[in-house]
Amino acid sequence: MINYPTKKKPAVQSISSTSNQRGMNLEKDLNDSNTFYKETGRALIYKKPTPVQIVRVDYPKRTAAKIVEAYYKTPSTTDYNGIYRSTYIDFEAKETTSKTSFAFRNIHEHQIAHLRAVKQHGGIAFLVIRFIAYNETYLLDAEYIINEEKQHKSISYKKVQTHGYLIDESYTPRLKYLDVVDAVYFKEDSYGK
Repeated sequence: MINYPTKKKPAVQSISSTSNQRGMNLEKDLNDSNTFYKETGRALIYKKPTPVQIVRVDYPKRTAAKIVEAYYKTPSTTDYNGIYRSTYIDFEAKETTSKTSFAFRNIHEHQIAHLRAVKQHGGIAFLVIRFIAYNETYLLDAEYIINEEKQHKSISYKKVQTHGYLIDESYTPRLKYLDVVDAVYFKEDSYGK
């Protein structure tokens, strides 16, 4: 399905039809956006591979090897990292089917510790949260998550709207999240244009 940029919101798919792809639509949109940013020379931001230890491989044919047993080597940190405007950038991307909140149980403690360390070293760290029911994607600074997750089990949709920044969608890039980064972290007025 292609959502063309319009003022009108596209019809929302039923949650049951998208639940088996949960997290994949946002990831695809971010990957497509990052490819566009790389090709236009704006930024180098990549999806981090998950470190996996392969234990057993089945070779039914030489050309059809199949991994049948593997384990995560170490807990992964966050989903994306790279460089933008001579600054290190690192973020986690999450989708939720909830209409009312985003549960902090979806972010692991080691990921929050990693985002905290990125901020301490002068990098840009944030969360990209998509509310599937509203077809809205927000950038939320890691500092807000670091402070809130100690006190609450979730963050309400209203708080995300208030403390986060709605990311515009377009044909290219699919998610214009670097415009939000420009406005929030570099204090430029490209956001919303």
